[in-house]
Amino acid sequence: MRLRTPLLQIALAFSVAAPAAAQEADPIAALLDQPPPAQAQAADPETADALAAEPPPAPEPTPPPAYIPPPAQPELTAPTFVDDTGRSPEAAPSPVELSYEARLRSSSASAQGLQGPLDGAWTLRGGEGTALYSLQMVDSGLTPPEGAWRDPRRRGSTDSSGFLSTVQRIGGELIVTFHPRPGAGAATLVLNAAADGSWTGRLEEGGERRAVVLRRD
Repeated sequence: MRLRTPLLQIALAFSVAAPAAAQEADPIAALLDQPPPAQAQAADPETADALAAEPPPAPEPTPPPAYIPPPAQPELTAPTFVDDTGRSPEAAPSPVELSYEARLRSSSASAQGLQGPLDGAWTLRGGEGTALYSLQMVDSGLTPPEGAWRDPRRRGSTDSSGFLSTVQRIGGELIVTFHPRPGAGAATLVLNAAADGSWTGRLEEGGERRAVVLRRD
């Protein structure tokens, strides 16, 4: 009994001290006793205000739309005619090309507006409607008109064309002279202006006189 008593006392002492030491050094209990970080921050007014003042994240930029090339023009394997609807030999003109063409047309119209009334191509026909001569005249409106003639009845002949000798416009009367054949006499046109823009009168050629009409082509 004497030996058991001290041993029992020592065991009891260790059993009492062990729970006390474990309770003092328990790290899990210390962690459970601490408040969560979110609750700690929410409990701090300055921290809550700082979080509320932070701007929201910027939205991600929207990427630009992908480039889609225009459809390729179909390759032509045969000629395209005017009456072929729905077909085009080339792409439609761009705005730059349309603007350039409009300027060209405007310049041409302005230049044409400065010309005299005789400027251009004309055809002289007899009373029966046969084409006798083609005339091409240049009328600047400042100097006497000039021009050339051609005989469509003698196509291919080396002497079927030439220059007009004189072109005189006196009021509403037009007088034109030229030599239709080498070594022959001059042909003379005496014409008067008509209401429709044509010229009517007579042609004197080779001793003959015939009624004629000069119309713009």
